[in-house]
Amino acid sequence: MVCRPTSEGDHRGGARRRRTRPEPGRPAPTGAAPPRSSVGPPREGRNPLVTVLCWDHRGGRTAPRTGVPVFPLTSPPTAELHIHLEGTIEPAAVIEMARRNGVPAPAADLDELLSRYSFADLQSFLDLHYANLTVLRTEQDFFELATGYLDRARAANIRRAEIFFDPQTHLGNGVPVGAVMAGITGALADSERTHGISTDLIMCFLRDRGAAAADEMLTAILPFRDAIIGVGLDSTEIGFPPELFVDVYARAAAEGLHLVAHAGEEGGPETVTAALDLLHVERVDHGIRSVEDPDLVRRLRDEQVPLTVCPLSNVALRTVDTLADHPLPGMLADGLLVGVNSDDPPYFGGYVDRNYAALRTELGMTAAQLEQLALNSFESCFLDRAVKDAYQDEVRAHFAGHAAESPGDGGTPG
Repeated sequence: MVCRPTSEGDHRGGARRRRTRPEPGRPAPTGAAPPRSSVGPPREGRNPLVTVLCWDHRGGRTAPRTGVPVFPLTSPPTAELHIHLEGTIEPAAVIEMARRNGVPAPAADLDELLSRYSFADLQSFLDLHYANLTVLRTEQDFFELATGYLDRARAANIRRAEIFFDPQTHLGNGVPVGAVMAGITGALADSERTHGISTDLIMCFLRDRGAAAADEMLTAILPFRDAIIGVGLDSTEIGFPPELFVDVYARAAAEGLHLVAHAGEEGGPETVTAALDLLHVERVDHGIRSVEDPDLVRRLRDEQVPLTVCPLSNVALRTVDTLADHPLPGMLADGLLVGVNSDDPPYFGGYVDRNYAALRTELGMTAAQLEQLALNSFESCFLDRAVKDAYQDEVRAHFAGHAAESPGDGGTPG
């Protein structure tokens, strides 16, 4: 793996295990723990299974295509901190992997599969998501999945990605954790040189599998400890509160792993408070329902707890009715450390560049606001201060260049 960051402690001052990391733009030394993939992309520099599913994110699906043009302002250098690797599998890849692996596809053909990409809530998405993941069977599949994400991330100007993955899903499908890790780490091992993106992995526990299964998963992943920087908690929030996972999070912290968790998406602001107080997370994934509790908003602002917000995902899953109803502008105005992410982009309307574009063109956010969101994304990374500063300098240069070309476009933060 590249980019072994040195932790500066959590937002309460607790130290994490220190790790070294190269400066941005320089190849990193090879990590020793995970098995190195023996497979490679089927065509030099490209993944033939990558497409983009384009949406009218108010609910209407259009057609899959290979690119979504956005203008330069909406594609600043950014960090993606809320991205589920399995959630980047493209519809065409689902059909192709099912064919070559000889397993049933979740739909008869691509058109039928695409017809299911409309969701009433989180659970309706998860039902399709887990059905699609049954086609992932081999090390090569995971290599292509990760390479496909890197290809799209590079096009979206992502410079840093802290990527979620869910090995419990694949173990349940009979895929050994070693095959999962070899494929993913083989693709990510040299990502800074091949794609200009520094990467690290965060293993998520599936909360609906329960605390005992999470504890077993942590034990199973420890032989690959040097391949991951943290643990997270995802899947359905309802009925599986943070309180259930206190012990496994304490174990993960003792291993020197960073701690994050999904909260405040389906669940109310109390789930965010519980994630902070009981799991001692350093970063909250989603967290938009925090705005319902003024005391929590003040705490998040004062402690500068990062929130990894996913605007198009929130619209697609009906967490908010429309993008115009999204609380992100108010959260930013309140001084919260919020950033923009894509969550599961083929399902929800696009990658980070599409999210920035929608914020710009449909929510009317200014250049100054978009710049602050991009700066926040790097501020929220698990990286050294000097490395964060270098990335943030890239953001400022990007927006300064735009301001020179388009004066009067909202300015830049002071």
